[in-house]
Amino acid sequence: MLTALFADHHVSLVRLALLVVGDRPTAEDVVQDVFAAMHARLDRLRDHDRMLPYARRAVVNRCRTVLRRRKLAGRLHRHYEPPVWSAESAALLGEEHREVLAALRTLPDRQREVLVLRFYLGLDEAQIAEAAGISRGTVKSTSARALAALAGRLEERR
Repeated sequence: MLTALFADHHVSLVRLALLVVGDRPTAEDVVQDVFAAMHARLDRLRDHDRMLPYARRAVVNRCRTVLRRRKLAGRLHRHYEPPVWSAESAALLGEEHREVLAALRTLPDRQREVLVLRFYLGLDEAQIAEAAGISRGTVKSTSARALAALAGRLEERR
């Protein structure tokens, strides 16, 4: 079952992590760590229908850990800059897409997570709430605030 989950959802989980943490190597490491942890706990994962939501939530949680560590490193080392999108990735994206992604990276972590889960993974409110570990009401309010902030940032760039 875990092999099928990996085959079917690895790319979308890496994409989720990439949009949250901002660089591909870290995103791949996050997803790899999640699958390794799931494999180690396979005997405790009884409900196979819940494995994908579990994996999504684990990816979001590990991304939060990465971002917390980056912020701490930024406070300790003034010259630290988080990884940026690669030149290869930037060349493949259209200018408008790049502007949206750049504006998305300026949002607070939770707002960015909610928008990524909603628009890039296409999850509904209940799935987002489960993946992010927040209530449906928080998903709604966070999404509304995030969209307003994103629209404002995109308007500033024009």
